Amino acid sequence: MTVLQIAALAAVAIGGTAVVVAPNPLKQTLVLSVYGMSLTALFFVFQAPDVALSEIVISTVGLPVMILLALRKVRQNERQGEREEEQ
Repeated sequence: MTVLQIAALAAVAIGGTAVVVAPNPLKQTLVLSVYGMSLTALFFVFQAPDVALSEIVISTVGLPVMILLALRKVRQNERQGEREEEQ
């Protein structure tokens, strides 16, 4: 193993831990996007560029956008429920 591979593995380990430790879903989603970039770097270092390109699209862009949209919808429903309770 090269130093670059070890550094990439360490970045993925730290990133995964950061995702789990993030206090709220919004921060967790943002950290998840950074974690996706570290996975992309890992795949490039281990000479899997096709998987790295897929990882960029899926975990860096697609998944965080989907989670953010879901969080928005949940918060809208919570606000609507609060308004109905007040009436």
